[in-house]
Amino acid sequence: MIKFLIGIPLLVAAIIISISIFLQPNDLAGCGTTPSTDAHCAPVDAIVAVSGGDTNARTDEAIKLYENGWAPAIIFSGAAMDKTGLSNAAAMEIRAEQEGVPKSNIYIDEAAETTKENAENAQTIFMNHNIKSIILVTSGYHQERASLEFHKLTSGVIIENHPVASDQDWSMWWWTNPRGWYLAVSELFKIIVFNFGIGS
Repeated sequence: MIKFLIGIPLLVAAIIISISIFLQPNDLAGCGTTPSTDAHCAPVDAIVAVSGGDTNARTDEAIKLYENGWAPAIIFSGAAMDKTGLSNAAAMEIRAEQEGVPKSNIYIDEAAETTKENAENAQTIFMNHNIKSIILVTSGYHQERASLEFHKLTSGVIIENHPVASDQDWSMWWWTNPRGWYLAVSELFKIIVFNFGIGS
């Protein structure tokens, strides 16, 4: 009985840790604040931030990477949630400009409504601007699925993952609230669906 009582918490902890590691791959985890010549730590051609969830946190992370010299350009992708207003991508662009990023260094995709469309539309931007390497930024719970879609739907581009460490929807304590479990389970389900070729 004692072994059972000890084993249950350990099993739960193992599940939580496994989900956390799986959902939020971070290729820059071993890098410093600024790029270097080390593997996965070199500068790239562009930073890509997709909207959704805590869009402001994703935007701010992309801006921070840009300011620290990780790329000379930022791509913002996302359609408007409210069709009568600005697209998410346009709102992200404005936020970046307010932080000093020149408009000439920003590309936007205002049509993408799904992660799949984020990747498809980004490929056009990659081709038009000869972008061969990117850092992909999204929320932690969404990083793995976004990476899968971008690897599938873009070609000739090196993709480095870099999730937002913490935002309004997700943090290292995601497992302590129902919202965190909802996001984790729904993303795992969508990844299973993706792997069976049904789409996202």
